[in-house]
Amino acid sequence: MIRARTENRIAVIELARVEKKNSLTQDMYAGLADALAAAQADAQVRVALLHGTADCFCAGNDVSDFLSRPPLAAGSASVRFFEAMLALDKPLVAAVGGPAIGIGTTMLLHCDLVFAARNARFQLPFVPLGIVPEFGSTYLLPLIAGYQRAAELMLLGQPFDAQKAYEVGIVSQVVEAEQLLEKARAAALALAALPPASLRLTKQMMKKRHGAMVKEAIAEETRTFAERLGSPEAKEAMSAFLEKRKPDFSRF
Repeated sequence: MIRARTENRIAVIELARVEKKNSLTQDMYAGLADALAAAQADAQVRVALLHGTADCFCAGNDVSDFLSRPPLAAGSASVRFFEAMLALDKPLVAAVGGPAIGIGTTMLLHCDLVFAARNARFQLPFVPLGIVPEFGSTYLLPLIAGYQRAAELMLLGQPFDAQKAYEVGIVSQVVEAEQLLEKARAAALALAALPPASLRLTKQMMKKRHGAMVKEAIAEETRTFAERLGSPEAKEAMSAFLEKRKPDFSRF
């Protein structure tokens, strides 16, 4: 479900569970963590490229897997994925088409260049699900977008389009769906042709001022997320989702 290969000094990492809209299981998180760690360790790799298809990036966590194997438990594969993405000092390019929900959006905050097709649809549905955002997004999104625009996206948890994602700084460039992978590969090739040490050092210097705060945010979010999973609000939200009904939070 995660395909990884190296070509032209680019570590290409593909989400390949399209029949389930690339919703992530713990096994897929493990595959992503391994692919990112391999890209970091390979001296021949200059840049990493993360993509699904032009119509499907990532619809968030697989609900069944999510409920049976809580994703943010200590030592879980998803935590390893967080750590591997933070450790990657080479540029990371993402190509996003179709759904980018939950972790499908928050992981983009850690990418260096993000290309989105016009059909891309983003959402941060954590509050409506009775939980809280993850992967440092409560720190990074207000930093990138400004507090009020971040609050609109995080507190309401409603879907937004590629243009909105561009306006708030999640996306670098919006392109036509049929050009998505071509544009992202072209950017990766351009990065791969540049002096590799200069690339890594520049990325490190841009990231390091916020590094400690990002890690602190991830730790706090992870603790709170785990606590919220057992809350009555989250149980009502998850039950309603599985039963395809509107949740009722009036008694809380």
